[in-house]
Amino acid sequence: MTRAIRLTPSLREKVWGRKRLQPWFPDAERPVGEAWFQTDRELPLLVKLLFTSDRLSVQVHPDDGEDGPRGKTEMWHILEAEPGASVALGFREPISRQRLLESTRTGAVEDLLNWIEVKPGETYFTPAHTVHAIGAGIVLCEIQQNSDVTYRLWDYGRPRPIHVEQAVPIADLTVHPGAGRPVKLYDGCEELVRAKHFVTQRICLPAGESRTPEPQMCQLWIALEGSGNIGPDPYRPGEVWLLPETGDQPAIHADQPSTFLRTWVPG
Repeated sequence: MTRAIRLTPSLREKVWGRKRLQPWFPDAERPVGEAWFQTDRELPLLVKLLFTSDRLSVQVHPDDGEDGPRGKTEMWHILEAEPGASVALGFREPISRQRLLESTRTGAVEDLLNWIEVKPGETYFTPAHTVHAIGAGIVLCEIQQNSDVTYRLWDYGRPRPIHVEQAVPIADLTVHPGAGRPVKLYDGCEELVRAKHFVTQRICLPAGESRTPEPQMCQLWIALEGSGNIGPDPYRPGEVWLLPETGDQPAIHADQPSTFLRTWVPG
């Protein structure tokens, strides 16, 4: 049996980040906005934890082949949310491309967006072309295509590049459906997202229970709560583990009640 590989977190300082990172990481001296989980080879999926104390830019991502071979479709699973915390996905009502262009010149685009109050445990699917923003007071797990191509439409006056010429032509101008509805597969397992780039489940293991998954391409287990072992290796919250793509799989055994996101690239 091949052992799972624990991905290495890379903490990224951001102006909109925060210093309180527990229970996932020790608190920081400088504001951390993102933790990227990486290994010694590039994977088709990238997992991040985001920590926000301010709004992120209003942005949109291209699809495959529009700015390089790989676009950026992503999903957000809310881990923590202060009262009133919200994300923006799409628009409150369908708009014209000309109106979107004009709104980026004044910041009025903020008021056109559909801001949704979020709660822990909710999942939001954000396909390429979705205009979106993440608000303050949120910790979320982002699962995405491994691409960092981002077009900003509005950034609240921060001194960073804006990409209106690239963003406006590809923006989806319709209304986003909002939070996804989990589909129960069996006790302790719900499907959160099924898309061409990734499938994601939420798996809950009671204390003392084990599960041995089927092999999949780029299968990542993201530990959100609890403790136990993946094969012979202990896990804790805030860790991401890459399982082998073929052969016998390591069993996931929970010593304490545990919650995971399990994601992979469908064949």
